[in-house]
Amino acid sequence: MLAVFRKELLTYFTTSVGYIFMGVFLLISGILFTTGNIFSMNSDYASFLSGLIMIFLLVVPLLTMKIFSEEMKQKTDQLLMTAPQPTLMIVAGKFLAAVTLFFLTLLVTGLYPLLLSFHTKMDTAQILGTYIGFFLLGSSFISMGIYISSLTDSQAGAAILTFCLLIITWIIDFIGGFMPVSILAGVLFAFLLTALAAFWMFRATQNISAAALPVLTGVIIIAIIYLINKELYINLIGKTLSWFSLTNRFSSFPMGILKLDAIIYYLSFSGFFLFLTTQKIEKQRWS
Repeated sequence: MLAVFRKELLTYFTTSVGYIFMGVFLLISGILFTTGNIFSMNSDYASFLSGLIMIFLLVVPLLTMKIFSEEMKQKTDQLLMTAPQPTLMIVAGKFLAAVTLFFLTLLVTGLYPLLLSFHTKMDTAQILGTYIGFFLLGSSFISMGIYISSLTDSQAGAAILTFCLLIITWIIDFIGGFMPVSILAGVLFAFLLTALAAFWMFRATQNISAAALPVLTGVIIIAIIYLINKELYINLIGKTLSWFSLTNRFSSFPMGILKLDAIIYYLSFSGFFLFLTTQKIEKQRWS
């Protein structure tokens, strides 16, 4: 894993990708900091960091678009496939390299609150909380981008698809407000989730019997919940979308509050997409 990590990190600084990512991020954040905090004499640094999420949505695709797609396009992925190390370690090495670049970029923005501290008293706990939340949120975005990069050999395609998915995660709460709230809609949504689970199982195993297992389990669970308390299906779509929202869980960090469930969610989210990436690469390895 260390060899992959060093190679990927070095690649960021020997090509334009790393410099473009850091340059764009620091340029826009510098402009926002200057206009939002310096010129307006505003010491609310946590709000400034929260506003950086939108910038991160734009630059993450630049960071992750070539991680696997470039390997596939240049046919160098064959070297990875035959490398004597587990696929998980390869994926983890690439993920940690991208996260390290992101961390170094965030580290540079640490100069901003240092500048403000010469003129006003800063809320250290609030700033640290926001940085921790921002780092966890960014790592989740990167894990999603790496998975998308493993699906195609087109860097442009990977970047566009990653950007679209990140935008969806940004507005998913807003979308949830327009979803139907009836019990029938909730039940149908539960069946849809069951069907998706069965489809994923079939794609992974190519076995109809294995795909039937989540269908049978899902139908039984849906029926039991309906018989016990069908009110649970009210606004199920909106509640599910809200639960999956990455930005919704970020709201406590700018207040200096580190919620364990939010931290676990971000770590689980990153782990889930790294698992999907590993499965995708593993499938290529043995095909």
